[in-house]
Amino acid sequence: MEAVTGSTCLPMAEDVVWIRVEEAAEAGRVRRAATTLAEKLAFPATRVAEIGVAVTEIATNLHKHAREGVVLVRSVRGGTHAAVEVLAVDGGPGITDVSLAFEDGQSTTGTLGVGLGAVVRLSDSCDMASRPGHGTVLAARFHARRGPVADLPEDVAAGITRAIGGEEVCGDAYAVRRAPGRLTMMMCDGSGHGPLAATASQAAVRLFCELDPTAPEDVVARIHRELRGTRGGAVAVADVDLVARTVRYAGLGNIAGAVLGDGQKRGMISVPGVAGYQARTIRAFDYPLPDDATVVMHSDGLTERWAVERGDTILTSTPLVVAGALLRDAGVRKDDACVLVGKAS
Repeated sequence: MEAVTGSTCLPMAEDVVWIRVEEAAEAGRVRRAATTLAEKLAFPATRVAEIGVAVTEIATNLHKHAREGVVLVRSVRGGTHAAVEVLAVDGGPGITDVSLAFEDGQSTTGTLGVGLGAVVRLSDSCDMASRPGHGTVLAARFHARRGPVADLPEDVAAGITRAIGGEEVCGDAYAVRRAPGRLTMMMCDGSGHGPLAATASQAAVRLFCELDPTAPEDVVARIHRELRGTRGGAVAVADVDLVARTVRYAGLGNIAGAVLGDGQKRGMISVPGVAGYQARTIRAFDYPLPDDATVVMHSDGLTERWAVERGDTILTSTPLVVAGALLRDAGVRKDDACVLVGKAS
């Protein structure tokens, strides 16, 4: 891999809180979490109020019309700007006509329904995907001031993390390096759970962002050395060449990687080992990148037994929505979970 100029790990996201919306009162908790985050990010009072209105609509409609609804509130930081993002996921009956659901006054059992028009107007970006019988995923982003922000573009990659029940921090972490014509994705699953696992995975993130761009197998080897003295963990790096249309992938341990395209899921190979402890061989493998490709990486908090179908509309959604759907459908294990999605189309 040649050195890449203009490479950066910004913007970076921080998942603040997951809130399960089972009671009407939880809508207020979601609103407070989002507005408190906006205040911490120094958003103007009028913008904080607008975020409160939009997020209340999202959470209220989850409670009224969906099942197993959960909301993630998080921050996204660029070089000088920040945004509040809200991801709503449910396992309800789904929406047959997503475009109709965004129109004011529409409310159908199983949809987010009334208020979605307001969410679209008040947010800086909003995307939703739904499949009848599977549920709905909605993502909305709010800038401090309405309008596009140069260092917070619509992202070609997004990840989410969720801690195992009973833990405040997730032991899984990820980072993405962006450069013209190239996307490099890294994930680390710190061994175990809690703060010590998070210490290992965050060390991997720091090193990945500090290193000059190099081959994935070299990055994994460097992280392996860096994690000595920590709990260690599983780590993988995918270098997505958008010009040559290839993915070079190196994994150590049980990080799962896959290329989705042409209606197929093609798994990528990680070799056995534990970064920081044992790595007999670190190898990289090359895979073709179809024109409509999506690259997915996830920790073992998700089962690998998920599939895609040709024509599945979820893959046309933004990376954050795709990540939310995968976590809902495959995140069935009692473990820390992390999903990272890159769009290569």
